Amino acid sequence: MNTRVTRLALPLGAAAVTALVGTSLSAPAQAAGDTSTDPLATTGIAAYNVAAYWFAQESANLINASPYETQVTAKHISTGGPSADSKPGTVPAIGDEKKSTSKSKNVNLPKTTGKVFFLGSDGKPHWCTATSVQSTYHNLVATAGHCVYDTVTNKATFDNWIFVPGYYQGKTPWGIYVGKQAFTHYDFDVYEDGDRDYAFVTVYNGLKAPHDGIEKDNWETIGTWKEVDKATYDKYDPKVRTDQDVLDLDKDGKKNESSGGHYYIFKFTDAGRLGDNVGGQGLAYNQKLGKNVFVFGYPSGSHPDGNHAFSGKTLKWSYGKTFAAKAPSVKAEELVGVKSSFTGEGSSGSAWLLSYKNSRRLGYLNGVTSGVADTNNNQRIDTSVSPYFDGELYGVYKAARNVWSGSIA
Repeated sequence: MNTRVTRLALPLGAAAVTALVGTSLSAPAQAAGDTSTDPLATTGIAAYNVAAYWFAQESANLINASPYETQVTAKHISTGGPSADSKPGTVPAIGDEKKSTSKSKNVNLPKTTGKVFFLGSDGKPHWCTATSVQSTYHNLVATAGHCVYDTVTNKATFDNWIFVPGYYQGKTPWGIYVGKQAFTHYDFDVYEDGDRDYAFVTVYNGLKAPHDGIEKDNWETIGTWKEVDKATYDKYDPKVRTDQDVLDLDKDGKKNESSGGHYYIFKFTDAGRLGDNVGGQGLAYNQKLGKNVFVFGYPSGSHPDGNHAFSGKTLKWSYGKTFAAKAPSVKAEELVGVKSSFTGEGSSGSAWLLSYKNSRRLGYLNGVTSGVADTNNNQRIDTSVSPYFDGELYGVYKAARNVWSGSIA
């Protein structure tokens, strides 16, 4: 699928990082009303039903989801480009509030990065890349704006939005985290401004099933159930509910006709808060260009010449130095670019990490892939681009980081 040719959606790359220019935490410049927010799953029952969609039928929708594809032409420019709107600042990663001096020669992949899944405007399941970031309640995810907001049909947010850290072939090692509320810049939500193609999403506590995917015909033997009244029962998706026909069986497996009027919902296990399970990257804004970054993501698909470079099944990384870029076709004049061979399917939302510490697998999020480009016209993707993280991005992050979500199990 190539529904977003007119939007920025780029794959991740990874790069070794040098020290940040500054660590000032002074409040950045921020215009009033910069932040837009929209609900995803507003109640525990709604979130439960979202989880059911992805866990049902042996996680078929997770396994069969296709990467969300976009590609833009990003032009490298030697002058101009993005600029800081106040002093550079950082927010430390979860668990890294105290400075660590340990070093490692290996590139250890972060646990914080995973895939976000959602129903696209075509009604089919798709995925992008995303990462867990620091927040008050350890419940915040960062990705590209177009991986949350439907810029094709202008329907606001995508349906059935979840984050799965460490996803691999239907496996959900730390559970799935249903999105509660999405935050983006007003100019992206309203005008689809490519310079603001980023989003932060609060997620509920993770959910786990007692096995890797639910096959309803076998539920009576593998799960736990919670009895509810009929009115509550009717609010849940049929995928996670049943009546006495399944549960009220005698020892021979036959229905016990004497029991009746019992209604049950499948009881997922609470996996805990996202940041407690996988950590959360810090945040850096108003940084100078020319710094090395690691880019981590799940690129998939082929280069324009047909070379199938990435499968999208495993987390990949690339490394490079940031530079100014622009993509006028998507109203993006102040982008940041990095040399990367990540192709444009699935890598949208990839995490650009400054000062990445291999031993702790933590750094500072300083970009999210919004698009990829072949800048020398040789039919091979060579560049990923991201919005510049400035004080206005920090304002959106600040609005999202203090929003509580809680458990839905």
